[in-house]
Amino acid sequence: MLQEIGGPRRLKSVKAAGDQLLTVAEVAKELRLCAATVYRLCERGELRHVRILNSIRVRAGDLDELLGRR
Repeated sequence: MLQEIGGPRRLKSVKAAGDQLLTVAEVAKELRLCAATVYRLCERGELRHVRILNSIRVRAGDLDELLGRR
């Protein structure tokens, strides 16, 4: 289910099946890392993610899972 905010052209928040999809910048801020490190975590398969066109999004649950393993 997509939730549109600010009109039909501007998506500010995307929710899928109750899990919020976070941007790389949001994940980096939460982990207190730079965005490049988050991209490396995704590339190495340590952080599950989805690609939407050229963007990477991380489910909040997958971020919690990463934190639980560390």
